[in-house]
Amino acid sequence: MTKQKKDNTPVQRLLVPSYILVTGKILTTISPFLASRFAAKLFLTPFRYKLPKREKEMDEKSRQSKLILPYFQREIIVYEYGSSSKKVLLAHGWSGRGTQLAVIAEELIKAGYGVVSFDAPAHGKASGNMSMMPHFIEAIEVLEKKYGPFEAVIGHSLGGMASLKAVSDGLPVKKLVIIGTANSVTRITKEFARNMKMNDKVAARMKSYFDNKFGADMDSLSGAVSAEGVKIPTLVVHDEDDVDVRINSAYEIHEKLENSELLVTKGQGHRRILGNYEVINKIIDFLSV
Repeated sequence: MTKQKKDNTPVQRLLVPSYILVTGKILTTISPFLASRFAAKLFLTPFRYKLPKREKEMDEKSRQSKLILPYFQREIIVYEYGSSSKKVLLAHGWSGRGTQLAVIAEELIKAGYGVVSFDAPAHGKASGNMSMMPHFIEAIEVLEKKYGPFEAVIGHSLGGMASLKAVSDGLPVKKLVIIGTANSVTRITKEFARNMKMNDKVAARMKSYFDNKFGADMDSLSGAVSAEGVKIPTLVVHDEDDVDVRINSAYEIHEKLENSELLVTKGQGHRRILGNYEVINKIIDFLSV
């Protein structure tokens, strides 16, 4: 697969084996109900992948430890990287890991910051097979209490949504940066279903299943809903060519934030944007003001 084609392919399509896509398509034809349960299990199951070369230095040089989230009783792996009284918390996205923002972490250290990140439950080196956004939110809140105070939180994709919610709920940080962050949970389930060769009917059933399972409308976790409660300076970063999270999410979240700045890039997609030095320099400038 060429680099351009890879950038234009949603990460779910890249990581999911072809037989799962075939199964999802067949189940959608036979029974939308069964397809929705199959999709729900897939939706909560992150995919692990080999550590990329760009993340190896952070993986080798960071101080790593295990931590159990007190409410969910799930394991996370904590990464402490660099040494400074000024610290930044990094939150990775779905199927990511604590070193996913390694290039950003390296530049933050050069700028005089220390970095704390984590493998969410069932991600990276953390145990388990299933995970969900509330695990990310609790991890962020627990890490702030144990390793904070933090100058800022930087969240990518689902990590950005979780960071928005944590800050909205009172996480005491000075600034927030979100990159490639989705807005609507309903829209996420629709995109997921389509990527899994299913349809909107399956997505709606899956969303209803989650609402019942967790006893709340999952759209209450949507980015723009959380954004209404965020008062601190926030930098919203998104790429026009992001095929995993469409650019309109950035505009919707930005509109609801009280004190925000929007940086829109082009040609970086959902993942390569994390290593873009224009973006990284902007983040460091934003944190320094």
